[in-house]
Amino acid sequence: MTSPSPGKASAADTVTGGPRRRRVGTRRRGKAAGTVPLALLLPALVALAFLVVPLIALLIRAPWQSMPELLSSTEVWQALRLSLLCATLATLICLLFGVPLAWLLARVDFPGRGFVRALVTLPLVLPPVVGGVALLMALGRNGVVGRHLDAWFGVTLPFTTTGVVIAEAFVAMPFLVISVEGTLRAADQRYEEAATTLGASRFTAFRRVTLPLIAPGVAAGAVLAWARALGEFGATITFAGNFPGRTQTMPLAVYLALQSDPEAAIALSLVLLAVSIAVLAGLRDRWMAPS
Repeated sequence: MTSPSPGKASAADTVTGGPRRRRVGTRRRGKAAGTVPLALLLPALVALAFLVVPLIALLIRAPWQSMPELLSSTEVWQALRLSLLCATLATLICLLFGVPLAWLLARVDFPGRGFVRALVTLPLVLPPVVGGVALLMALGRNGVVGRHLDAWFGVTLPFTTTGVVIAEAFVAMPFLVISVEGTLRAADQRYEEAATTLGASRFTAFRRVTLPLIAPGVAAGAVLAWARALGEFGATITFAGNFPGRTQTMPLAVYLALQSDPEAAIALSLVLLAVSIAVLAGLRDRWMAPS
């Protein structure tokens, strides 16, 4: 019987040696992948502490014993009711106009589409106060459009509750448009094409086929827009002012209370924090699902 040549592996070596080496290599790669470099771990922990410690401090310094009294005042309930109402109306405006805009950006190829998309996302990076000034220049009593609204219809938008809704919709709509556009791009267009082939119009195909498919993305975008509208401060105080019962929302009430009653400001901040946590819990399948 001849012995195997040195340059060739025997069958036993092939069976026992190869898989063992592969398993060892796999274990080594897994161990290397699970090791966290200290140079990355420390900055990550600092970043986490930077984000979490202020929220913990807010909970520690909260006047829990006097919380019911602070939150039961008429001014707080007026601000909370106005905030919820204006944020909801602003979200409805975003849905009414933002969903068609997202469909246009996702489905229609037209010249300058990238520029239009940049204009849509501009309020995301624009300072809110600048947005409020821009709204004043456009919709104020002497604004480019506002002067005609005042002269022809007697409509004045600044420093009114309607002005709060408009300011919140201005800063919140990009969140909805981006979310819905991304969902539309990920959706399969063959269903729409099949519907149009069977005789449905583009609008009918969108209403009966596309809209149910993208409903989760629309819902997520609406929640984000609502949360952004609820927390809006800069554009609101610039365009709508800070009048209790008419334009004073919760963020404005927090700012005003911080100057005279810090405990009330903390209590109002906790209300907004609870709303933010509720929004995050509602989006847990999108943001908190394991990858």
